[in-house]
Amino acid sequence: MSLPEPRDPAGPYRISVVCLGNICRSPMAEKVLTAELDRAGLTGTVEVTSSGTGGWHIGSGMDERAAALLRAQGYATDHTARRVEPTHLAEHDLILAMDRDNLENLRRLARGHTDLGDRLRLFRAFASDTGPEPEVPDPYYGGEHGFATVLDMVRAAAVGLTTELAARYDSGQDEEYRGGRTHSR
Repeated sequence: MSLPEPRDPAGPYRISVVCLGNICRSPMAEKVLTAELDRAGLTGTVEVTSSGTGGWHIGSGMDERAAALLRAQGYATDHTARRVEPTHLAEHDLILAMDRDNLENLRRLARGHTDLGDRLRLFRAFASDTGPEPEVPDPYYGGEHGFATVLDMVRAAAVGLTTELAARYDSGQDEEYRGGRTHSR
C-alpha cells in the first residue's frame, strides 16, 4: 500500500489516528506507532496524533484499562482526549480510522476537502494478511481480553506502517527493525 505524498516535503510527515471517543483505540495506536517510529529512527521525521469523532471524552485521559496494558508493555500513557475538527484534515498527510464507521464519519467531515483523496484510510490496513477493509474493534464495553486483542492488532499495523515509512525516508533503520521485525518489549 503506497503512502500519500507529504503535504509539506520540508516538514514532518503528519499522521492522525482516529476512533470514536479517543480514549481506547486511537491513543493506543498513537503510543504504539510512536514507539515503533522511534525504534526505526524516524522520531522528528514522522509525527503522530490521535483524536475521536465523538466529543464525549474531550479532556479526559486514556481509558484506564488501555493505559494499564500499555504501561505493562513499556509504552507511554500520557494522553488528553480531543475531537477531530475539519482543520485537522488539512493538517495531516495520513488520517487513519480504526473502523468503517469512523472512516465514514471522517468522510462526512471531509466534504468539500477535495485534496484528501487517499489520505483517509483504515489503520489496520497496514498490517499484513488482514483483508480488504480490516477494522480494529472497540474494546470499551468488553473486558481486558478485548484490550489485549486491540493491542495486538495495533502493534501489527504500526509495524507495517513504520516499515513503509522507513523505506520512504530511508531511516537507516537498525538490523533488528529491518523488514518489520522488531524486538519484543
